[in-house]
Amino acid sequence: MADAACAMFPLGSVLFPHAVLPLHVFEPRYRLMTEQCIARDGTFGVVLIERGSEVGGGDVRFDVGTLAQIVQAGRFDDGRYAVVAVGVRRLRVRSWLPDDPYPRAEVDLLDEPDDTIDPGQLEVVTHLLARVRALLAELGASIPSEPIELSVDDPVRASFEAAALAPLGPLDAQALLEVAEPGARLTRLAELLTEEARVLEFRLSGE
Repeated sequence: MADAACAMFPLGSVLFPHAVLPLHVFEPRYRLMTEQCIARDGTFGVVLIERGSEVGGGDVRFDVGTLAQIVQAGRFDDGRYAVVAVGVRRLRVRSWLPDDPYPRAEVDLLDEPDDTIDPGQLEVVTHLLARVRALLAELGASIPSEPIELSVDDPVRASFEAAALAPLGPLDAQALLEVAEPGARLTRLAELLTEEARVLEFRLSGE
């Protein structure tokens, strides 16, 4: 991957490894990208747009993103695609290539540290996720009905699963994606969730 150009899909949201990404592909350049990705190995890179828009180009992008694998794709009669992809592995952009015919970059796939985490961290983060969900529900937000389940055997995966479940803004999510160690990622996520819970509790107290 480091020696070949990688098709890139800049988005207004962050994709974490192991998370699911549904896409409605309608822009002509990304239709072509999807066709060519499917014809090859089905992978493309996802990065967060720092400034600009998903449509039309001319955006500024972050350099750390995620390699995505297409697991399902359907083409409409008018050429649009409905795609479901899954995050595979973090990547870092070494250099952007011209957006011709679509965004491409030379990337390095990032190794994940073979690290352990304190099981207590997962318990704390799971509790905080449940607390934030409950507060959002009290405020009338639509909350996923699925239970919060994190991998107990893979700390790296667990840290990404927790980050993907957290109702965070894109910049906070990007900051979590860029953290290399799963323990540090969970620590930072716990801090962000604690801050979010305080904000939500303040909103509820004023209603």
